[in-house]
Amino acid sequence: MTIFEELKRRGLVAQTTNEEKIKELLDTQKGVKFYIGFDATADSLHVGHFLQLVVMKRLQMSGHIPVALLGTGTTMVGDPTGKTDMRKMLTVDEINHNAECFKRQMSKFIEFGDNKALMVKNGDWLMNMNYIEFLRDIGRYFSVNKMLTAECFKSRLEKGLSFLEFNYMLMQSYDFLHLNKEFDVKMELGGDDQWSNIINGVDLVRRVEGKEVYGMTFTLLTTKEGKKMGKTEKGALWLDPEKCSPYDFFQYWRNVGDDDVINCLKLLTFLPIEEIEEMEKWQGSELNKAKEILAFEVTKMVHSEEEAQKCLDAAKTVFGAGSASDDMPTTEITDADFVDGNVSILDLIVKSSLCLSKGEARRLVMQDGVSVNDKKADANALNLSKEDFAEGFIIIKKGKKVFHKIILS
Repeated sequence: MTIFEELKRRGLVAQTTNEEKIKELLDTQKGVKFYIGFDATADSLHVGHFLQLVVMKRLQMSGHIPVALLGTGTTMVGDPTGKTDMRKMLTVDEINHNAECFKRQMSKFIEFGDNKALMVKNGDWLMNMNYIEFLRDIGRYFSVNKMLTAECFKSRLEKGLSFLEFNYMLMQSYDFLHLNKEFDVKMELGGDDQWSNIINGVDLVRRVEGKEVYGMTFTLLTTKEGKKMGKTEKGALWLDPEKCSPYDFFQYWRNVGDDDVINCLKLLTFLPIEEIEEMEKWQGSELNKAKEILAFEVTKMVHSEEEAQKCLDAAKTVFGAGSASDDMPTTEITDADFVDGNVSILDLIVKSSLCLSKGEARRLVMQDGVSVNDKKADANALNLSKEDFAEGFIIIKKGKKVFHKIILS
C-alpha cells in the first residue's frame, strides 16, 4: 500500500487540487517538500494541530520532507476562518513566545534537521515587507469578487469582516510563493477549512512563477454528527500537560462516542489500518476496549508511554474498583477553605473545575449528577465537615465517568 493509498484508506484526504498528480508525487518520488502553517495564537498546540502533526509524521516516515511554518507574521493579522468575531490581537512578544512553545512541542513528533524537516517563521519575510510593493506585486492577482465567495469570508459578511482580516488570504498565499521559491516546496496541506486559502496559494504560484504546485486538505476531526472534537468544559484539548493533564487528556479519548472511536483510531493513531478495520466489527463492550486502545495510543504519542500507562492504570483503578488513584485529577484544599467547620460541595465542584459556576454545580446536584465517595450528593445537605475527610481526601464523581480527588492538606 502506497502512502497516498493509506491516507485515503484512513479517510484523511478531504480535497485535492489534482489528485492524480499528488498521488504520483507522493508515491513515486522521495524528498518532496510540503508545508503546513500553524498560527501562534496560544502558548500550546491543541488536538486539531495534533491531527496535522500526525499527517506530517506519516509523510516524513514515507521519505518526504515536512516544512512546519510558524505564523509569526500571519498571526499579527488573524485568520477569520471559522470565527464569528475578529481574533484577539496579540503583541509581537506574545506571538514569538507562543511560536517557541509550538517549536518545543512539534519537536516531539517531527524529526528536524539533516534534510529531514524544516521549521521556518513567516514573520521573517512578512514583517518587513513594503505594503505598496506587496499590493502591486501580489494584490493584483486577487479578485475581490472571488474572495468574497470563499466560505471563510462569506460566513463573516453579515456580522462584519475587518479589512485587516481581509488581507489574511493574500499573506497565506504569499507564504506558498515564498516557500516554493526559497525551498522548492511543492505542496501545501491543511485542514479542510483552509481549502480557500490553499487553492489561492496554488493559483498565485502558477501565475507568478508559471509552476504547478499542489494543495491537499485533510478531514477535520469531528463527530459523526459533524461537531468539532477537542472541546472540553475547560476549553480546548491542549497538548501541554500544564494546560490539560495527561489524565484528563486520556479520559477525553476514553469517553468518545461509540460512533466515533473507529474514525479517531484511523485518523490519529499509527496502528495498522487492517487492525483497525477488524475493530469495525466490534460491538457493545468491545467498543470500550477500542476506546481504551485509542486513549492509550494518543496519550502515548502526546505525553509518553509511561504517562499513558499511568493514566490507563488510574482509569482501571477508579472505574474497576471504585477507589482512588494517585494519577487521577486532584485539587488540594486547606483549613482556610472551611467556614465554621464546613465546606460546600458546590464550592469544591467549582474549585476543581468540574463546573464553571455554583449555579451550574447546584443544577447538577439537583439532577443527581454528583456523587461524593460513591454516595449521591443531597441538594438539601450540601456541606461537608472535616470528618468527611477522615482518609485525607474525598472523591467527587460527576456523571458516570468524571472523577476528581479533593485532598485536605
